Amino acid sequence: MTVSAPPAWIPAGQTSPLDDKLGIRITDFDPGRTVATMPVEGNEQPYGLLHGGATCALVESVGSWAAALNAGPDRRVVGVELNASYLRAATSGTVTAVATPVRRGRTLSTFLVEVTDDTGRVTATARLTCMTLAS
Repeated sequence: MTVSAPPAWIPAGQTSPLDDKLGIRITDFDPGRTVATMPVEGNEQPYGLLHGGATCALVESVGSWAAALNAGPDRRVVGVELNASYLRAATSGTVTAVATPVRRGRTLSTFLVEVTDDTGRVTATARLTCMTLAS
């Protein structure tokens, strides 16, 4: 599988402060299949499981990047709805989120996001809708 680099209009190394705190990294900038990873360690809830809020932040990040890639350099995107289902606990390693578009419109885009653990087991699924705004 080929990995897509960020487009030239994205400043090198651009991340959000929250992504930095959680260790979220976009690893594939393909608008049709955007991928991000996040370590479980440091993002657990008190029982040692990956925190649901951290999972949602991962989903928001990868889905928002997917929407931004589709919107292009002269527009910005904001999340307007997020639904998440937690299917299996992640307790160690890294989780990977893959965002695929359901609809890419001029003003609204919706992405399905599947989160998996290091063994490929699905830990969560989500749907993110983003609004595209003029810059």
